[in-house]
Amino acid sequence: MAEPVIKVEQVHKWFGSHQALAGIDLSVMAGERIVVCGPSGSGKSTLVRCMNGLETMNAGKITVNQIDLAGGSAAVEQVRKSVGMVFQQFNLFPHLTVEENLCLAPTRSLGLSQANAQERARKYLERVHIPEQAGKFPLQLSGGQQQRVAIARALCMEPQIMLFDEPTSALDPEMIKEVLDVIAELAADGMTMVCVTHEMGLARAMADRIVFLDEGQIVEEAPPSEFFKAPKSDRTKQFLSRILQH
Repeated sequence: MAEPVIKVEQVHKWFGSHQALAGIDLSVMAGERIVVCGPSGSGKSTLVRCMNGLETMNAGKITVNQIDLAGGSAAVEQVRKSVGMVFQQFNLFPHLTVEENLCLAPTRSLGLSQANAQERARKYLERVHIPEQAGKFPLQLSGGQQQRVAIARALCMEPQIMLFDEPTSALDPEMIKEVLDVIAELAADGMTMVCVTHEMGLARAMADRIVFLDEGQIVEEAPPSEFFKAPKSDRTKQFLSRILQH
């Protein structure tokens, strides 16, 4: 039996007196595409940020590619070399061009030469359908283009796993589709993905499994066909009735 590439075991996380995660168990297999959804404040973003060491858990264990994230900064650094992350905000360096933003991590973290990093940057800008934007600065781009640059930047590290934390929540409605299309293409290529999103169309189209969180706990897990047609929990039904009306 293959080992999960991400294994979350009895993870608890507090922010002061607020418990954000309350005993989460979740396994992600290679090539699997997981969508994590739930109401605001349910712990979705905290969970995905714990998966690459951006948040530290108070109890429990997370292993990524069999590396224990509790193993200190060296373990976290090793995990981040194989895990790409795309945030709500694009987090691009405004004083660097698009290409320079993409070349930074491969040259510094992977030791690529500038020429090889530039070649890789062009390849992944092509992959997200904006090769013509390489010489521009982030603020010259639309929000949707900036988010696609952020996805290309993560891909430049050639990760085995991609984590998305509400990648379309900061975008205008007309820009959402262009970002969702790129994420769906990556999913179709077989990339292992965990995506926190409110976009139920994306969940239907790309997820192998939908994980519904509420109050820091997994309430329900199911393939999209079951999740949307026959949710078991009343809490899931209530959430879907609200979100699918919009």
